[in-house]
Formats: sequence, structure tokens, C-alpha cells
Amino acid sequence: METSIINLSKIAKTIREDIIKMVTEANSGHPGGSLSSVEILVSLYFNKMNVDPKNPKDPNRDRFVLSKGHASPLLYSVLACRGFFSEDELLTFRKINSRLQGHPNMNEVPGVDMSTGSLGQGISAAVGMALAGKIDKKGYKVFALLGDGECEEGEVWEASMAAAQYKLDNLIAFLDFNGLQIDGDITKVMNPEPFPDKFRAFNWNVIEVENGNDFNEVLDAIDLAYKSKGKPTMIVCKTVKGKGVSFMENEAKWHGTAPTKEQCEKAILELEEK
Repeated sequence: METSIINLSKIAKTIREDIIKMVTEANSGHPGGSLSSVEILVSLYFNKMNVDPKNPKDPNRDRFVLSKGHASPLLYSVLACRGFFSEDELLTFRKINSRLQGHPNMNEVPGVDMSTGSLGQGISAAVGMALAGKIDKKGYKVFALLGDGECEEGEVWEASMAAAQYKLDNLIAFLDFNGLQIDGDITKVMNPEPFPDKFRAFNWNVIEVENGNDFNEVLDAIDLAYKSKGKPTMIVCKTVKGKGVSFMENEAKWHGTAPTKEQCEKAILELEEK
């Protein structure tokens, strides 16, 4: 499925509006890191990935793992817009008896390939999926999205070692490098930089994207990743926390804070004007 840049941009605007509305309605959730990664997931689900909403368990499908599982509003909105379930369900996010809980559940939500939440475990699962694909001689690709703060977890690097050891060139991971985590600047919490050098040292193919909120740059990086042989690929995307909503951009407090109804209205108006 390929979609034009103009249409991808329209979809991205809808996704951002959904994220704000969902977190506001729930009065709980993580808007900042959901907004920063929109272009990455929209590029995958509406342009690159081989998935079929009518057959979400197709054994030959591409897989996606949201390693930064707290960005579930983003994944839910993308899946709904792609047709995996009704968009009307989005406003049940984080409510009692809703299947759209704060972290994705593969047993409940169509299109979710792995339950995530504990940071570091998602990329580990993605490595396992990619290794299974190699063993089974399947042609599918496995995609994963990590947070920069998540890379402070040792498990990320154990998984990275394994991915290189088994030459998993069917694994393409993205790093949402927005520079902020719940406690503030990543370099002041537990500095995990420099990311490109670290992943290269772990024998990954590394592609650096200067603007991870630009569709052209993200799509070009994915095309390059497809050409990599014998190594997994990490696409390091510099992004803006809270992208698209001026009062949320580059503000760590919006990592896990829900907007008020007034702030929600202001954010939606701003997105509509764009």
C-alpha cells in the first residue's frame, strides 16, 4: 500500500487529533512521545508494511512492535485509521472494560503483534520474531519503535547484540530521538548517547534521519534499510516531543500528562489551522 505525501500528511493530522482527544477523554496517557512518532508509524502502515486489516494474523504479514508501549494512543489511532477496528472505539481509551488499555494487548486488539509496556522488552520480542522468520524461511519484515529514554535499559543492548549475532537483516528498528523522558533531558537522567555510534559498535546498519517528522526523510530511510544485507538496521530519527502542538513541543512535562478540555480544544484548533 502506497500513499502520497499529501495524503500521509492528512492522515498524520487526524492521528494527532485522535491522540489529543483520547488522552484528554481518559484524563490519562502519554501525549508527548505519541505525537513525536506519528510520521514513523504513518509511513509504515500507510506506505510500506505488508498488512491486511481483514486478516490481521496472516502468517506472512510484516510485524510491528511498539517497544515504547506507553505511546499506545498513537498505535491505536493508526490501527483504527488503517481499518483494524472502528475509529469510534478510540475514545474508550484507558476506560474500564475497554480493550484499548494504557499499554497494547496482543490478545485483545486486532493488529497488535506484541503486548508491550515494560521498556526494553519490545525490542527483545522483535528480535525473536525476526529470528523466527529467518528460521522458518519467511519473507516478512519486523519493525520496532524504541524511545531514547528506553535505551537506558540494559535489555535493549542485549537484544541488539543478539540481532547482530544472527544477522537479522529482516529487522528494522526506529529510535524516537526526541531528547526527553518523563524525568527530563535524557542526557541528565542517564545519558544513553551517542546513539549512532553505539548501534554501529553493536554491528548494526545505522541510518540517521535529521528530521524524523518529515515524511520524505523517513520514507527514504526505510528504502535504504530494505537494501541492508547481513545486519539489522536502526533508523535514528531526531524528532520533536509533542510535535504539532506548540505548547507541548519540547516540554518534558507532556510525556505523561493529559491536557485539560480547554487545552485539548486549543490543540485541536491549532492542528486544524495547519
